Amino acid sequence: MSLNEEVELLRNIPLFAKLEPSKLKLLAFTAERITYEPDQVLFHQGDVGDAAYIIVDGAAKVLVDTPDGELEVAALGRNDFVGEIAILCDVPRTATVRASAKTVTLRITKDLFFRLVAEFPEMSVEIMRELASRLEQTTQQLREALAKSS
Repeated sequence: MSLNEEVELLRNIPLFAKLEPSKLKLLAFTAERITYEPDQVLFHQGDVGDAAYIIVDGAAKVLVDTPDGELEVAALGRNDFVGEIAILCDVPRTATVRASAKTVTLRITKDLFFRLVAEFPEMSVEIMRELASRLEQTTQQLREALAKSS
């Protein structure tokens, strides 16, 4: 994938959609491209959050450790952004992410991510929207799980 194709990919992610093309180009250039084979782990639950990842191509599963083993809580695909909670909140990773197919990612370091947020406050609004959406989905899943167990 060329630099211009990576810029177009980033433009399709709501978090980065409003950034100027020159900043998207800088982000695409400075982000590390990593390819994972099926069943390879991007990061483990409990790891220190040092980067976020954009799925460029492929698919991955979000897994949470439970007393009964791993539980798949989400599936990720092209254009999905994952791992930002650990870098935003300075907490250990809340889940494990494992490739379910050959998966190409862009790895955005914590420092680069915060530089972008500082330079482009509108990114903060998109981050809040995304986190609020995820919280709503999690709350809905919890309600459904509680209703089934009653």
